[in-house]
Amino acid sequence: MSDPDVAVVGAGPAGLIAAERLAEAGHRVAIYERMAAPARKFLLAGRGGLNLTHSEPLEAFLARYGEARSWLEPAIRAFPPQALRDWADGLGARSFVGSSGRIFPKAMKASPLLRAWLARLGRLGVALHTGRLWTGWDESGALRLVTRAGGEETVTPRATLLALGGASWPRLGADGSWVGLLARKGVAIAPLRPANAGFAVAWSPLMRDRFAGLPLKRIALGFDGRRVPGEAMIDAGGIEGGAVYALAGALRDAIARGGGAVLTIDLRPDLTESELAGRLARRRPGETLSNHLRKAAGLSPVAAAVLRETARGPLPAEPAALARLIKAAPLRLTGMASLARAISTAGGIRADEIDPDFMLKRLPGVFVAGEMMDWEAPTGGYLLQACFATGVAAAEGIGRFLHGTSPSFRGGPEAQARNDTQPSRLSR
Repeated sequence: MSDPDVAVVGAGPAGLIAAERLAEAGHRVAIYERMAAPARKFLLAGRGGLNLTHSEPLEAFLARYGEARSWLEPAIRAFPPQALRDWADGLGARSFVGSSGRIFPKAMKASPLLRAWLARLGRLGVALHTGRLWTGWDESGALRLVTRAGGEETVTPRATLLALGGASWPRLGADGSWVGLLARKGVAIAPLRPANAGFAVAWSPLMRDRFAGLPLKRIALGFDGRRVPGEAMIDAGGIEGGAVYALAGALRDAIARGGGAVLTIDLRPDLTESELAGRLARRRPGETLSNHLRKAAGLSPVAAAVLRETARGPLPAEPAALARLIKAAPLRLTGMASLARAISTAGGIRADEIDPDFMLKRLPGVFVAGEMMDWEAPTGGYLLQACFATGVAAAEGIGRFLHGTSPSFRGGPEAQARNDTQPSRLSR
Protein backbone atom coordinates (compact mmCIF):
# COMPACT_ATOMS: atom_id res chain seq x y z
CA MET A 1 0.00 0.00 0.00
CA SER A 2 1.32 3.46 -0.88
CA ASP A 3 2.19 5.97 1.79
CA PRO A 4 -0.58 8.42 2.75
CA ASP A 5 -0.49 12.11 2.03
CA VAL A 6 -0.80 12.78 5.75
CA ALA A 7 0.09 10.63 8.74
CA VAL A 8 -1.75 11.55 11.93
CA VAL A 9 0.03 10.18 14.99
CA GLY A 10 -2.43 9.97 17.87
CA ALA A 11 -6.15 9.16 17.76
CA GLY A 12 -7.50 11.59 20.32
CA PRO A 13 -9.94 14.42 19.49
CA ALA A 14 -7.27 16.69 17.94
CA GLY A 15 -5.96 13.96 15.67
CA LEU A 16 -9.37 12.63 14.68
CA ILE A 17 -10.86 16.02 13.80
CA ALA A 18 -7.77 16.89 11.75
CA ALA A 19 -8.00 13.58 9.90
CA GLU A 20 -11.67 14.26 9.15
CA ARG A 21 -11.00 17.74 7.76
CA LEU A 22 -8.07 16.55 5.65
CA ALA A 23 -9.99 13.60 4.23
CA GLU A 24 -12.93 15.85 3.39
CA ALA A 25 -10.46 18.01 1.44
CA GLY A 26 -9.48 14.98 -0.64
CA HIS A 27 -6.20 13.99 1.01
CA ARG A 28 -5.26 10.37 1.73
CA VAL A 29 -5.00 10.14 5.53
CA ALA A 30 -3.80 7.42 7.87
CA ILE A 31 -3.99 7.53 11.67
CA TYR A 32 -1.48 5.69 13.85
CA GLU A 33 -2.45 5.05 17.48
CA ARG A 34 -0.38 3.28 20.13
CA MET A 35 -3.38 1.89 22.04
CA ALA A 36 -5.60 -0.98 20.92
CA ALA A 37 -8.50 1.42 20.38
CA PRO A 38 -8.76 5.15 19.61
CA ALA A 39 -9.68 8.04 21.91
CA ARG A 40 -9.35 6.18 25.22
CA LYS A 41 -9.07 9.34 27.34
CA PHE A 42 -11.98 10.92 25.45
CA LEU A 43 -14.12 7.91 26.33
CA LEU A 44 -13.11 8.05 29.99
CA ALA A 45 -13.89 11.77 30.16
CA GLY A 46 -17.37 11.02 28.88
CA ARG A 47 -18.27 8.45 31.53
CA GLY A 48 -19.51 11.08 33.93
CA GLY A 49 -20.96 13.29 31.21
CA LEU A 50 -19.03 14.45 28.16
CA ASN A 51 -18.41 18.17 28.62
CA LEU A 52 -17.75 19.28 25.05
CA THR A 53 -17.45 23.03 25.51
CA HIS A 54 -18.98 26.01 27.34
CA SER A 55 -21.69 28.53 26.48
CA GLU A 56 -20.18 31.66 28.07
CA PRO A 57 -19.45 34.69 25.84
CA LEU A 58 -16.40 34.18 23.66
CA GLU A 59 -14.35 36.95 25.27
CA ALA A 60 -14.76 35.37 28.70
CA PHE A 61 -14.15 31.95 27.18
CA LEU A 62 -10.85 33.01 25.62
CA ALA A 63 -9.66 34.51 28.90
CA ARG A 64 -9.63 30.99 30.39
CA TYR A 65 -6.44 30.21 28.46
CA GLY A 66 -4.35 32.79 30.29
CA GLU A 67 -0.99 33.53 28.71
CA ALA A 68 -1.67 31.09 25.85
CA ARG A 69 -4.66 33.09 24.66
CA SER A 70 -2.62 35.20 22.23
CA TRP A 71 -1.66 32.25 20.05
CA LEU A 72 -4.68 29.97 20.64
CA GLU A 73 -7.24 32.69 19.95
CA PRO A 74 -7.11 32.58 16.12
CA ALA A 75 -7.77 28.82 16.15
CA ILE A 76 -10.63 29.07 18.64
CA ARG A 77 -12.22 32.00 16.84
CA ALA A 78 -12.04 30.01 13.60
CA PHE A 79 -13.63 26.98 15.29
CA PRO A 80 -15.59 28.41 18.26
CA PRO A 81 -17.89 26.58 20.68
CA GLN A 82 -20.90 26.90 18.37
CA ALA A 83 -18.93 25.23 15.56
CA LEU A 84 -18.13 22.33 17.89
CA ARG A 85 -21.81 22.04 18.82
CA ASP A 86 -22.80 22.06 15.14
CA TRP A 87 -20.24 19.36 14.40
CA ALA A 88 -21.51 17.15 17.24
CA ASP A 89 -25.11 17.74 16.16
CA GLY A 90 -24.12 16.61 12.67
CA LEU A 91 -23.01 13.29 14.11
CA GLY A 92 -26.36 12.82 15.83
CA ALA A 93 -25.01 13.84 19.25
CA ARG A 94 -27.46 16.68 19.84
CA SER A 95 -26.13 19.01 22.51
CA PHE A 96 -27.66 21.06 25.30
CA VAL A 97 -26.54 23.73 27.77
CA GLY A 98 -26.50 22.58 31.38
CA SER A 99 -27.36 24.73 34.39
CA SER A 100 -23.65 25.59 34.84
CA GLY A 101 -23.34 26.80 31.25
CA ARG A 102 -21.41 23.72 30.23
CA ILE A 103 -22.40 22.00 27.00
CA PHE A 104 -23.04 18.24 26.81
CA PRO A 105 -24.44 15.82 24.25
CA LYS A 106 -27.95 14.74 25.29
CA ALA A 107 -26.75 11.14 25.60
CA MET A 108 -24.08 12.48 28.00
CA LYS A 109 -21.67 9.68 27.11
CA ALA A 110 -18.78 9.87 24.63
CA SER A 111 -19.23 6.39 23.16
CA PRO A 112 -22.19 7.08 20.83
CA LEU A 113 -20.48 10.17 19.44
CA LEU A 114 -17.19 8.31 18.94
CA ARG A 115 -18.91 5.42 17.13
CA ALA A 116 -20.59 7.81 14.71
CA TRP A 117 -17.34 9.72 14.27
CA LEU A 118 -15.29 6.62 13.44
CA ALA A 119 -17.96 5.52 10.98
CA ARG A 120 -17.74 8.89 9.23
CA LEU A 121 -13.93 8.63 9.06
CA GLY A 122 -14.27 5.17 7.56
CA ARG A 123 -16.63 6.47 4.87
CA LEU A 124 -14.10 9.20 4.09
CA GLY A 125 -11.42 6.57 3.53
CA VAL A 126 -9.31 7.37 6.59
CA ALA A 127 -7.19 4.35 7.56
CA LEU A 128 -6.90 3.72 11.31
CA HIS A 129 -3.92 1.66 12.47
CA THR A 130 -3.97 0.82 16.18
CA GLY A 131 -1.22 -0.78 18.23
CA ARG A 132 1.41 1.42 16.56
CA LEU A 133 3.89 3.24 18.81
CA TRP A 134 5.70 6.12 17.14
CA THR A 135 9.40 6.06 18.03
CA GLY A 136 10.74 8.88 15.87
CA TRP A 137 12.30 8.92 12.42
CA ASP A 138 14.72 6.58 10.70
CA GLU A 139 17.86 7.65 8.81
CA SER A 140 15.88 8.48 5.67
CA GLY A 141 13.37 10.58 7.58
CA ALA A 142 10.50 8.08 7.51
CA LEU A 143 8.27 7.75 10.54
CA ARG A 144 9.22 4.71 12.58
CA LEU A 145 6.41 2.71 14.21
CA VAL A 146 6.68 -0.30 16.52
CA THR A 147 3.78 -2.75 16.51
CA ARG A 148 2.36 -4.54 19.52
CA ALA A 149 3.95 -7.75 18.25
CA GLY A 150 7.37 -6.07 18.34
CA GLY A 151 7.77 -5.54 14.62
CA GLU A 152 8.71 -2.25 13.01
CA GLU A 153 7.00 -0.36 10.22
CA THR A 154 7.96 2.84 8.43
CA VAL A 155 5.84 5.35 6.56
CA THR A 156 6.86 8.42 4.56
CA PRO A 157 3.92 10.82 4.28
CA ARG A 158 4.05 14.20 2.62
CA ALA A 159 3.10 15.78 5.97
CA THR A 160 2.77 14.55 9.54
CA LEU A 161 0.49 15.69 12.35
CA LEU A 162 1.58 14.83 15.89
CA ALA A 163 -1.41 14.80 18.24
CA LEU A 164 0.02 12.77 21.11
CA GLY A 165 -1.54 14.47 24.11
CA GLY A 166 0.24 15.37 27.32
CA ALA A 167 1.25 12.94 30.06
CA SER A 168 -1.76 12.70 32.35
CA TRP A 169 -3.53 9.35 32.70
CA PRO A 170 -0.66 7.51 30.93
CA ARG A 171 -2.48 4.18 31.10
CA LEU A 172 -4.83 5.62 28.46
CA GLY A 173 -1.99 6.23 26.01
CA ALA A 174 -0.57 9.72 26.57
CA ASP A 175 2.63 9.29 28.55
CA GLY A 176 4.80 12.14 27.26
CA SER A 177 7.31 9.79 25.63
CA TRP A 178 7.36 12.13 22.63
CA VAL A 179 9.23 14.77 24.64
CA GLY A 180 12.64 13.16 24.17
CA LEU A 181 12.01 12.47 20.49
CA LEU A 182 11.33 16.13 19.72
CA ALA A 183 13.92 17.50 22.14
CA ARG A 184 16.60 15.58 20.23
CA LYS A 185 15.50 17.49 17.13
CA GLY A 186 16.10 20.77 18.95
CA VAL A 187 12.44 21.54 19.71
CA ALA A 188 12.11 23.55 22.94
CA ILE A 189 9.65 22.01 25.37
CA ALA A 190 8.39 23.43 28.66
CA PRO A 191 8.47 20.78 31.41
CA LEU A 192 5.26 18.76 31.63
CA ARG A 193 3.38 19.43 34.88
CA PRO A 194 0.01 18.41 36.33
CA ALA A 195 -2.98 20.63 35.62
CA ASN A 196 -6.56 20.25 36.86
CA ALA A 197 -5.48 18.04 39.72
CA GLY A 198 -6.14 17.80 43.43
CA PHE A 199 -3.91 19.10 46.22
CA ALA A 200 -2.54 17.50 49.35
CA VAL A 201 -3.77 18.57 52.79
CA ALA A 202 -2.54 17.25 56.14
CA TRP A 203 -6.00 16.30 57.40
CA SER A 204 -6.49 15.01 60.91
CA PRO A 205 -7.31 11.28 61.25
CA LEU A 206 -10.92 12.20 62.10
CA MET A 207 -11.25 14.24 58.90
CA ARG A 208 -9.78 11.46 56.78
CA ASP A 209 -11.90 8.72 58.33
CA ARG A 210 -15.27 10.46 58.50
CA PHE A 211 -15.38 12.92 55.63
CA ALA A 212 -13.26 11.57 52.76
CA GLY A 213 -15.40 11.30 49.65
CA LEU A 214 -17.89 14.01 50.67
CA PRO A 215 -18.52 17.19 48.67
CA LEU A 216 -18.29 20.79 49.80
CA LYS A 217 -21.22 22.39 48.00
CA ARG A 218 -22.04 26.03 47.25
CA ILE A 219 -18.69 27.42 48.32
CA ALA A 220 -16.23 29.92 46.86
CA LEU A 221 -12.48 29.47 46.78
CA GLY A 222 -9.95 32.26 46.75
CA PHE A 223 -6.26 32.56 45.97
CA ASP A 224 -3.97 35.35 44.80
CA GLY A 225 -6.79 37.81 44.22
CA ARG A 226 -9.04 35.38 42.33
CA ARG A 227 -12.35 34.06 43.59
CA VAL A 228 -14.08 31.01 42.11
CA PRO A 229 -17.56 29.82 43.13
CA GLY A 230 -18.39 26.15 42.81
CA GLU A 231 -17.86 22.87 44.60
CA ALA A 232 -14.98 20.78 45.87
CA MET A 233 -14.49 17.23 47.06
CA ILE A 234 -12.70 16.08 50.19
CA ASP A 235 -10.52 13.00 49.77
CA ALA A 236 -8.30 11.19 52.22
CA GLY A 237 -5.21 12.99 50.97
CA GLY A 238 -6.55 16.46 50.30
CA ILE A 239 -9.05 18.38 48.18
CA GLU A 240 -10.06 18.42 44.53
CA GLY A 241 -12.96 19.40 42.27
CA GLY A 242 -13.95 21.99 39.69
CA ALA A 243 -13.46 25.08 41.82
CA VAL A 244 -10.02 23.81 42.88
CA TYR A 245 -9.03 23.09 39.29
CA ALA A 246 -9.87 26.66 38.26
CA LEU A 247 -7.10 27.87 40.57
CA ALA A 248 -4.77 24.92 40.06
CA GLY A 249 -2.15 26.64 37.92
CA ALA A 250 -1.56 29.49 40.36
CA LEU A 251 -1.62 27.13 43.35
CA ARG A 252 0.81 24.73 41.68
CA ASP A 253 3.27 27.50 40.90
CA ALA A 254 3.04 28.93 44.43
CA ILE A 255 3.76 25.52 45.94
CA ALA A 256 6.72 25.10 43.60
CA ARG A 257 8.12 28.45 44.77
CA GLY A 258 7.48 28.18 48.48
CA GLY A 259 6.61 24.60 49.36
CA GLY A 260 2.99 25.36 50.16
CA ALA A 261 0.02 27.61 49.49
CA VAL A 262 -3.00 28.80 51.48
CA LEU A 263 -6.38 28.41 49.78
CA THR A 264 -9.22 30.39 51.37
CA ILE A 265 -12.67 28.83 51.50
CA ASP A 266 -15.84 30.88 51.81
CA LEU A 267 -18.28 28.37 53.26
CA ARG A 268 -21.27 30.73 52.90
CA PRO A 269 -20.70 32.90 49.81
CA ASP A 270 -24.39 33.83 49.73
CA LEU A 271 -24.10 35.77 53.02
CA THR A 272 -22.04 38.81 53.89
CA GLU A 273 -19.76 38.64 56.90
CA SER A 274 -22.01 41.02 58.85
CA GLU A 275 -25.14 39.02 58.03
CA LEU A 276 -23.43 35.85 59.14
CA ALA A 277 -22.17 37.47 62.34
CA GLY A 278 -25.72 38.62 63.15
CA ARG A 279 -27.02 35.07 62.80
CA LEU A 280 -24.22 33.65 64.91
CA ALA A 281 -24.90 36.18 67.67
CA ARG A 282 -28.30 34.60 68.30
CA ARG A 283 -27.11 31.42 69.96
CA ARG A 284 -29.54 29.73 72.32
CA PRO A 285 -28.42 28.89 75.86
CA GLY A 286 -27.12 25.33 76.05
CA GLU A 287 -27.00 24.86 72.28
CA THR A 288 -23.95 22.93 71.14
CA LEU A 289 -21.56 24.63 68.75
CA SER A 290 -22.18 21.93 66.12
CA ASN A 291 -25.92 22.57 66.18
CA HIS A 292 -25.34 26.32 66.17
CA LEU A 293 -23.13 26.09 63.07
CA ARG A 294 -25.73 23.93 61.37
CA LYS A 295 -28.75 26.07 62.24
CA ALA A 296 -27.40 29.61 62.32
CA ALA A 297 -24.63 29.37 59.72
CA GLY A 298 -26.19 26.62 57.61
CA LEU A 299 -22.99 24.57 57.56
CA SER A 300 -23.14 20.92 56.63
CA PRO A 301 -21.20 18.47 58.81
CA VAL A 302 -18.34 18.33 56.29
CA ALA A 303 -18.22 22.14 56.05
CA ALA A 304 -18.12 22.42 59.83
CA ALA A 305 -15.32 19.84 59.90
CA VAL A 306 -13.29 21.82 57.37
CA LEU A 307 -13.85 24.94 59.46
CA ARG A 308 -12.43 23.20 62.53
CA GLU A 309 -9.45 21.91 60.56
CA THR A 310 -8.55 25.38 59.31
CA ALA A 311 -8.93 27.01 62.75
CA ARG A 312 -5.93 25.02 64.05
CA GLY A 313 -7.39 25.17 67.55
CA PRO A 314 -10.73 26.00 69.22
CA LEU A 315 -13.20 27.88 67.06
CA PRO A 316 -13.63 31.56 67.97
CA ALA A 317 -16.42 32.19 70.46
CA GLU A 318 -16.98 35.78 69.37
CA PRO A 319 -19.58 35.89 66.50
CA ALA A 320 -17.68 38.39 64.33
CA ALA A 321 -14.46 36.38 64.51
CA LEU A 322 -16.32 33.14 63.77
CA ALA A 323 -18.09 34.73 60.81
CA ARG A 324 -14.74 35.98 59.53
CA LEU A 325 -13.33 32.45 59.65
CA ILE A 326 -16.37 30.96 57.89
CA LYS A 327 -16.01 33.51 55.10
CA ALA A 328 -12.27 32.91 54.63
CA ALA A 329 -11.23 29.59 56.13
CA PRO A 330 -7.47 29.23 55.40
CA LEU A 331 -6.65 25.74 54.11
CA ARG A 332 -2.93 25.01 53.76
CA LEU A 333 -2.00 22.94 50.71
CA THR A 334 1.28 21.07 50.89
CA GLY A 335 1.56 19.57 47.42
CA MET A 336 -0.19 18.71 44.18
CA ALA A 337 -1.35 15.35 42.85
CA SER A 338 1.05 13.60 40.47
CA LEU A 339 0.97 14.13 36.74
CA ALA A 340 -0.32 10.58 36.28
CA ARG A 341 -3.41 11.48 38.34
CA ALA A 342 -4.05 14.88 36.79
CA ILE A 343 -6.92 15.50 34.41
CA SER A 344 -4.69 17.39 32.00
CA THR A 345 -1.12 18.54 31.41
CA ALA A 346 0.56 21.92 31.57
CA GLY A 347 3.74 22.53 29.63
CA GLY A 348 4.70 21.06 26.29
CA ILE A 349 6.00 22.41 22.99
CA ARG A 350 6.65 26.12 23.42
CA ALA A 351 4.57 28.53 21.36
CA ASP A 352 7.61 30.10 19.68
CA GLU A 353 8.48 26.71 18.18
CA ILE A 354 5.20 26.66 16.22
CA ASP A 355 4.30 28.77 13.20
CA PRO A 356 0.78 30.21 12.61
CA ASP A 357 -0.17 27.03 10.72
CA PHE A 358 0.82 24.87 13.74
CA MET A 359 3.89 23.55 11.93
CA LEU A 360 7.11 23.05 13.88
CA LYS A 361 9.57 25.65 12.66
CA ARG A 362 12.50 23.26 13.07
CA LEU A 363 10.80 20.35 11.29
CA PRO A 364 9.16 21.39 8.01
CA GLY A 365 6.18 19.19 7.23
CA VAL A 366 5.59 18.22 10.87
CA PHE A 367 2.56 19.80 12.53
CA VAL A 368 1.23 19.60 16.09
CA ALA A 369 -2.16 19.94 17.77
CA GLY A 370 -3.88 19.43 21.09
CA GLU A 371 -2.52 18.99 24.58
CA MET A 372 1.12 18.40 23.64
CA MET A 373 1.55 22.15 23.22
CA ASP A 374 2.30 24.57 26.07
CA TRP A 375 -1.16 25.68 27.22
CA GLU A 376 -3.55 24.83 30.00
CA ALA A 377 -7.14 25.64 30.90
CA PRO A 378 -9.62 24.68 33.61
CA THR A 379 -12.20 21.97 33.23
CA GLY A 380 -15.59 23.08 31.95
CA GLY A 381 -15.25 22.40 28.22
CA TYR A 382 -12.16 24.52 27.62
CA LEU A 383 -9.79 21.56 27.29
CA LEU A 384 -11.73 19.76 24.57
CA GLN A 385 -12.53 22.99 22.74
CA ALA A 386 -8.84 23.85 22.35
CA CYS A 387 -7.98 20.31 21.27
CA PHE A 388 -10.65 20.38 18.57
CA ALA A 389 -9.84 23.92 17.47
CA THR A 390 -6.09 23.33 17.15
CA GLY A 391 -6.78 20.07 15.31
CA VAL A 392 -8.90 21.96 12.79
CA ALA A 393 -6.29 24.74 12.51
CA ALA A 394 -3.47 22.24 11.97
CA ALA A 395 -5.50 20.50 9.26
CA GLU A 396 -5.95 23.84 7.49
CA GLY A 397 -2.22 24.46 7.80
CA ILE A 398 -1.39 21.04 6.40
CA GLY A 399 -3.70 21.68 3.46
CA ARG A 400 -1.88 24.91 2.67
CA PHE A 401 1.46 23.17 3.05
CA LEU A 402 0.50 20.39 0.63
CA HIS A 403 -0.78 22.93 -1.90
CA GLY A 404 2.34 25.10 -1.62
CA THR A 405 0.47 28.06 -0.13
CA SER A 406 1.85 27.79 3.42
CA PRO A 407 3.56 30.92 4.84
CA SER A 408 6.74 28.83 4.84
CA PHE A 409 6.73 29.03 1.05
CA ARG A 410 6.71 32.81 1.26
CA GLY A 411 9.73 33.11 3.52
CA GLY A 412 12.31 34.05 0.92
CA PRO A 413 14.98 31.97 -0.83
CA GLU A 414 15.99 30.05 2.28
CA ALA A 415 12.43 28.93 3.00
CA GLN A 416 11.82 28.12 -0.65
CA ALA A 417 14.95 25.97 -0.83
CA ARG A 418 13.88 24.15 2.33
CA ASN A 419 10.44 23.38 0.92
CA ASP A 420 11.82 22.20 -2.39
CA THR A 421 13.13 19.15 -0.51
CA GLN A 422 11.04 16.21 0.67
CA PRO A 423 9.39 17.82 3.74
CA SER A 424 8.90 14.56 5.62
CA ARG A 425 12.45 13.27 5.22
CA LEU A 426 13.92 14.55 8.45
CA SER A 427 17.58 13.71 8.16
CA ARG A 428 18.64 15.92 11.07
